[in-house]
Amino acid sequence: MSKILVIDTATRYIYLSLVIDGTEKGSIYQEGINNHSVTIIPYLDEMLGQQALKLKDIDQIIVGIGPGSYTGVRIGVTVAKMIGYLNNISVQTVSSLALIASASEKDLVIPYVDARRGNAFLAAFKQTDGHLEYIDQDSLVPTQEYLAKWQGEYDFIAEGKPVIAKILNSNLLKSVDNIHELQPNYLRITEAERNRHANVN
Repeated sequence: MSKILVIDTATRYIYLSLVIDGTEKGSIYQEGINNHSVTIIPYLDEMLGQQALKLKDIDQIIVGIGPGSYTGVRIGVTVAKMIGYLNNISVQTVSSLALIASASEKDLVIPYVDARRGNAFLAAFKQTDGHLEYIDQDSLVPTQEYLAKWQGEYDFIAEGKPVIAKILNSNLLKSVDNIHELQPNYLRITEAERNRHANVN
């Protein structure tokens, strides 16, 4: 029996899913108040407990690696690394934008996470029969400039409970060979790095 744990904390919503033999048996999709670090472990315990499972029973972890909130992305990736390492569980990554896109039913989906000052983390996906495929990879760009590229009808979407079956049915997962090398996809330098570069220059 295959048991997959899905974790994503890159947005203001925390998303956890438990997939057993290809079917989602439990999930949590809950808006947080800058408190994902506090709620993720209790939510995990609750979801696994409903199926009488423990972390060591999981066969595989899928983690959203961003882009998104700097702190949020880091929480999910850190928890996935910890669980994977301590329990010798294989880990795969997926774009958090792909998870957002999976909530849509439109043929063309443009998921985004607000990055402030008129910018956003964006990507574009084509959806066919529950299969998602990248048209344009994750990027950090001015929102209106990005949207001006696209013609016709599309779903510009920032939230919605992911449909994990679409992710599993698509070629969007990447295996992590070395758990210690698993890193978030921030798509931008941090404020500390900016300050360091400014001081050097």
